[in-house]
Amino acid sequence: SQPIIFAPDRNLGNYLNSITGRNMLLWDGACHVHEEFSLEKIMDILNQNPDAKLIAHPECTKPVQIAADFIGSTSALLKFVTQDDSRKFIVATESGILHQMRKQNPEKTFIPAPPIDSTCGCNDCRFMKMHTLQKVYESLRDDKFEIKLDAEIIKKAVMPIHRMLELSN
Repeated sequence: SQPIIFAPDRNLGNYLNSITGRNMLLWDGACHVHEEFSLEKIMDILNQNPDAKLIAHPECTKPVQIAADFIGSTSALLKFVTQDDSRKFIVATESGILHQMRKQNPEKTFIPAPPIDSTCGCNDCRFMKMHTLQKVYESLRDDKFEIKLDAEIIKKAVMPIHRMLELSN
């Protein structure tokens, strides 16, 4: 098989390597939110809540993945907590998902996984929070922030996007 270079997240790449049997070359980058979870603090919460299940995004570090009862994408995590009979979950991913989980499952408890440094809001992705519906609206309305790409780059870039969409169905 042809070699694959996987970017931008090494933890997600390692997870994919483990479930697919591939040996992709991984870019040494990672999501700051998923890198900051403290396994030690998560285990303390699990010990205090033995009925809770730990669910994790595949961008979490390997030790957190190993401890997790379920690993999945954002949509898979949302689906899992709705379908699972458990009443309590420790959630190791960006905190933005908690609102949707609580909205869809008001009878269940969702505990955000703690970061290593409890003085920061590390579960919040500062990059995701930069984008708001208002900013997207203004960009479209005012035709701002247009990105121009060469036709050949677009042609090559669209192939993996189409493939990814095919695989997701």
